[in-house]
Amino acid sequence: MQKPVIAYFADDPTRVYQLLQWIPVLERLDDSHPVGILTRDPQTRAIVEERTSLPVLLAPGFADLAATYDELDAKVVVYCNNSMLNFNSLLDGRMLHVHINHGESDKQSMVSNNAKAYDRVFVAGEAAVQRHRAALMELDESRLVRIGRPQLDLHPAPLLPTSERRTVLYAPTWEGDADYNDYTSVDVFGVEIARAILAVPDARLVYKPHPKVTTSQTPAIREAHQAILDLVERAAEREPDAGHAAIWHGDILAVFPGCDAMVTDVSSVGLDWLYLRTDKPILITDRHHDADRLRREVPVSRCADVVDADGLAGLTELIADRLDHDEHRIARAAMRHHYFDDNGVGDSTVRFVEAITDLVALRDRLQGRLQEGTVGAA
Repeated sequence: MQKPVIAYFADDPTRVYQLLQWIPVLERLDDSHPVGILTRDPQTRAIVEERTSLPVLLAPGFADLAATYDELDAKVVVYCNNSMLNFNSLLDGRMLHVHINHGESDKQSMVSNNAKAYDRVFVAGEAAVQRHRAALMELDESRLVRIGRPQLDLHPAPLLPTSERRTVLYAPTWEGDADYNDYTSVDVFGVEIARAILAVPDARLVYKPHPKVTTSQTPAIREAHQAILDLVERAAEREPDAGHAAIWHGDILAVFPGCDAMVTDVSSVGLDWLYLRTDKPILITDRHHDADRLRREVPVSRCADVVDADGLAGLTELIADRLDHDEHRIARAAMRHHYFDDNGVGDSTVRFVEAITDLVALRDRLQGRLQEGTVGAA
């Protein structure tokens, strides 16, 4: 079985959402270059197999991985995260290795020296290039390939029923795996945000947390998440026709079409909204209460209202005002270009397929030169 392109994913099911969002794009790529998905965890493999018709392979050990690569004769391997086990795969020099990430955000975790391990790093646009330039020394910027965000070309079936009420989405991120990467608002003022939205006249609250919020082992996150769920449930009981809802599962992109404004944290969700719902207000939280840092490191905050501890008391009024008077609409349009260049919906997938096609051809040329060099040396 030959698969020119391999999507490599080494982690357990708690992170499989990173890969799942790429599956429709990989299926599109499969039309041009046959794609296989390579997993290292049996439970992850089982989950992925339920979501795609692409072949899903399992190589739990390093020897299994080497044997699988010998069989597949792959040309390009793509990686949607920076798992430590990626380096098992990166040892193989017969393929070109491409980091495609699993989102576009201003989190510090988006940029690391791991980028230097890959032959190419696919990024969304100018903001990502600047992010890498500012954070990394001795980076060869020619490795950065601007493709946009292919997942945003998808059109998942809407999850929300229509409503006469204006819908405000609260979509917080998780707490990260280190303090420097903790941007969640759930534990610090998530409950207050939910209450503020519920107090907006004739509004519908939809709570859609990051998947890892729902499985968090951090007590403060678990308690606040449950408290928000309780608020939503009680509000739904008081106003059964309002449509207040908590959505734990499913694609958040399928929630966007039914929403009129969003409150979110520093994460890929805010930039997805900027791309798809440029004409709708967004509010960004700042758990660190550092406005200068936020403006400097999170450009999207410059075209959004910022929610911090000092502003909670007036949050209901602010959201209500933004629903009526969207002051940042023009600024968001300019900021969308900063993050995603001139991509319209549909363009990113085309760029992704074209970039992989170029790399498949490049790998064949390079492999041919290596083989010719080997013969000549002999």
